[in-house]
Amino acid sequence: MITSLFSKSKPINFIIVILMIIIAFATQFFIHTKMDTISYSSALGAFLIGVFYVFLTDFIISKNDLTQRNSYGIMVFGLLLLAFPEAFGNINIVSANLLVFFALRRLFSLHSKRSLTKKFFDATFWISIAALFYAWAILYLLIVIAALMYYWQSELRYAVVVLLAFVTVMILLVVYNIILKNEYLVSSNFNFNLSLDFSSYNSAFGIARLTIVATIYFWSLVYYLRRLPDRNRKMRPIYILVLISSFIALVILLIAPNKNGSEYVFILLPYAIIVANYIEAVQDSWFKDIFVALLILIPIGNLVL
Repeated sequence: MITSLFSKSKPINFIIVILMIIIAFATQFFIHTKMDTISYSSALGAFLIGVFYVFLTDFIISKNDLTQRNSYGIMVFGLLLLAFPEAFGNINIVSANLLVFFALRRLFSLHSKRSLTKKFFDATFWISIAALFYAWAILYLLIVIAALMYYWQSELRYAVVVLLAFVTVMILLVVYNIILKNEYLVSSNFNFNLSLDFSSYNSAFGIARLTIVATIYFWSLVYYLRRLPDRNRKMRPIYILVLISSFIALVILLIAPNKNGSEYVFILLPYAIIVANYIEAVQDSWFKDIFVALLILIPIGNLVL
């Protein structure tokens, strides 16, 4: 089955996942969205970023040994994007998440203990820029603070560079506003509207989709938490950062002002890592296939219903 195919890292796996991205993109823009309501450049941009997500996800996972030598991470990533093709629907959110990916790439490599000052600066810088595309991305600064608490080691400079990175982005924003809008700050720079209205999910398919995705996540999360104390001491903080990033993504899902599915793009990376860790630990191949089959059923239901 498909889990056997992805049990080893092979080039064919990237082709399969990119095909998933293409199907998800086509589902969103040619079936559920009228192309005259969006620009072709935005649609193309979202698609290209989606493809780039795949390679960036694999790089982050393999470079930091967040799973074993397999492709389960990108497999889960592709299936989740198939389950939520609406993730392509908002180019601003897609762009914000790409910048968050850049930040997480730096934070997840802190275990090497090399260039910590630069990594803290880069992570804060990318998250601050991401917040200009989608305001609630600013919550990812919490993961920077969490990393800072662990890697502080009485080094005040780490806290200073985090503050410096944030101030740098604010200065660039003010300069941009002065040049183009003749104002220091405008209300559109940060839109912190929130909503706890979940009526958009109130359909048979919407409830079924959320139930499947949430069940797989929390089932895998239990295993992830149980294994945490047994992790290599050097890598344990990184696994904790993955956990925190997933919780931040869940908060964004809950408070997103427009719950149209595009907000699920933020859960892609941590979800893929957490679920992949569980799949690779399961000995029974049939149980792995059930997990994958459940995720495959979602896009099928999306096309039929």
